[in-house]
Amino acid sequence: MPADPVSINQYRCGTGCPLLFIAGPCVIESEEFILDVAIRLAEIASSLSIPLVFKSSFDKANRTSIHSFRGPGLERGLEILAKVRDTTGLPVTTDIHEPFHADPAAEVCSIIQIPAFLARQTDLIVASAEATRKHGSVINVKKPQFIAPEDTVHIVRKCEEAGQSNVLLTERGTTFGYGRLVNDMRSIPIMHSTGAPVIFDATHSVQMPGGATTGGQREMVPIVARSAVAAGCHGVFIETHPDPDNAMSDGPNMVQLHNLPRLLKQLVRLRDAVLECEADT
Repeated sequence: MPADPVSINQYRCGTGCPLLFIAGPCVIESEEFILDVAIRLAEIASSLSIPLVFKSSFDKANRTSIHSFRGPGLERGLEILAKVRDTTGLPVTTDIHEPFHADPAAEVCSIIQIPAFLARQTDLIVASAEATRKHGSVINVKKPQFIAPEDTVHIVRKCEEAGQSNVLLTERGTTFGYGRLVNDMRSIPIMHSTGAPVIFDATHSVQMPGGATTGGQREMVPIVARSAVAAGCHGVFIETHPDPDNAMSDGPNMVQLHNLPRLLKQLVRLRDAVLECEADT
């Protein structure tokens, strides 16, 4: 069985634990920018006494247009994430797209994230499971938009077969028709029945795919995030940016950084209420 709770550096995520937050800009736009946001997130985490993992991508391989900004690439991106880790003390995470990304990323990052569109790629899952086991880190796999939540058990079993029991699963909505994602909160307990703690991706759940660029409804992030915490998720993934309208990727879905503390406080209060309810049952 997968570990529950899962240890992530000084944090624990899972049954009976405080809500884990994974937050940061969608893509690494520059070293200066990323360090500035990371320092502000570390200050927020300290002031609220919450566990927070910093997230940003070194390469956005899944862009609508070939001309869209993708990031600084593997080597430079990991250098910047290592600097974030060392400067702020926050654990860091990033997503990978190729098996050869796994080992260098797991050496720097406490969590390796597998994108939803790649979650059925066995070679990528196995390479990530082996690399995270080797470096003492965690694998976080996003549920594809096109599979049932109960089918995530096969992802967990692949990780276990590769020797990794420290697995997180992330719910990020299900495709319904064209250009819409639907969030069925029953997915959270169903995915948790695999044994793995469940993260809710409030950012990509409000995406609106299609058109020249992917759109989104950032005003809906608090609503779906609160719903997911009430449904029992163990962590929340929220991309954030000081100026989302001018972000280089996923701007329509990202929460403005100055609005983030208020939302995090709400989610912590909800998690506390859920843990009280669970204690009474």
